[in-house]
Formats: sequence, structure tokens, C-alpha cells
Amino acid sequence: MMLKIGVPSKGRLMEKTFDWFGARGVAMRRDGAEREYSGAVEGVDGIELVMLSAGEIPRELAAGRIHLGVTGSDLVRDKLADWAMQVVELAPLGFGHADLIIAVPACWVDVDTLDDLDAAASSFRRTHGFRLRIATKYHRLVRDYLTENGIADYQLVDSQGATEGTIRNLTAEAIADITSTGETLRANHLKILEDAVVHKSQATLFASRAANWDAAPAMAELMGKLGLSAPDAFGPA
Repeated sequence: MMLKIGVPSKGRLMEKTFDWFGARGVAMRRDGAEREYSGAVEGVDGIELVMLSAGEIPRELAAGRIHLGVTGSDLVRDKLADWAMQVVELAPLGFGHADLIIAVPACWVDVDTLDDLDAAASSFRRTHGFRLRIATKYHRLVRDYLTENGIADYQLVDSQGATEGTIRNLTAEAIADITSTGETLRANHLKILEDAVVHKSQATLFASRAANWDAAPAMAELMGKLGLSAPDAFGPA
């Protein structure tokens, strides 16, 4: 059986992933046209490259259909309940950096911290009769973070498009989204709360706890090439 590695199928994440493995003697390439999701690996025998969207990789790891996967640490934590029970974090790769943050309109001059947001949310509910809406794609991460910080008077609304535009479109009062430079937020007249970094994300190599590792003998050689130590066991934590 081949050891299957899931990698992002396009863009800078794919290129940076190929560079990271290539620098360690494991050459990856995409085969065929841009829309053909197949690839090849050289440097270690017995490895199959599986091209997937970054958002699909957590699901495939959890199901055991791939042994290893490169994706954002934010996606694994948001898409997988009790993520550490389903995957093993092997190595941060040092690229794909982005922060999941909470931002509010820049004109909210008295709202700069989570405590300020908590007070504003309570006031908003008293005034409007419904909870302050926070638009996000990252429901699990944001909900857990706000719960840990004692904020209750809010509701999460789903955003599948440009999250920054939801406030302008009057479908939310605040947002929780990924940012690397903050430029898009500023362009949309939003400010990041001073103490509201929900998660600092980066591209990370994960291993599946559900995959059949007995049938993947290439793992030991691959870990040696990458300079990593495989965990003693990949079963449930």
C-alpha cells in the first residue's frame, strides 16, 4: 500500500509545500494540466501525492483516507471536533502565516478590547432586542474562544464570501476572519481588537490517527528525510 500525502492543489500553499519537501530531498510535482489533481513524488519510494483543496485535507485525514496532510492549523482546529484525537501535529512548516482575529467597525471608538466588546454586545442586545452578530467562516474556533473569555451576548452568522463586506451590507456588526497584513480590514474601515487573536495559523504537516499505518512502510524513510520523529503510535489519543 502507498503512503498517501495530501497537499494543497493550487496557489502559493502548493508551491511552498513543494519547496519545503524539495529542500529536504523529497521532490513533488503536479502532473498534467492545472485542473488535473494528480502528482508525483521522487526521493522516497512508496508515496502517492493526493492533490486536494486545503479545506478538504482535515476531513480526509480524519477519515483515514490519507496518511499525511499539509494544511492550515486553523482549518484542522475549526473543522475537526477534538482535533488532537483525530490527527497528530508533526511539524509547523514556517509559511502560510495568518491570524484569526476579531474586528469591529473603526468608528466604534470605545471598543478596543474583548471586555469592550462584551459591554457593547450587552448594550446592543438591550437596544435592538437581538444579539450582536459576528460573521465568520470559523464557527468552532471563534465560539470556543469567546466562551473561554466569558462573552455570551452574540450570535455567529455564516460567511462564505467576503467576510469584511458583511458589516457594510448590514448582515453583521463584527467579524472574525483570517488576516496576514490587515490591509483589507483597514480598507473596509475595520479595526482588530487589541487582545482578540483567536489563533495564529500556519501551514502544518499533520498525520492521521485513523489511517492504516501498518501498510505504509515508507513512513520511516520519509520521516528520516524530513528530519522528523514519528510518534510512537498513531491510534486514538
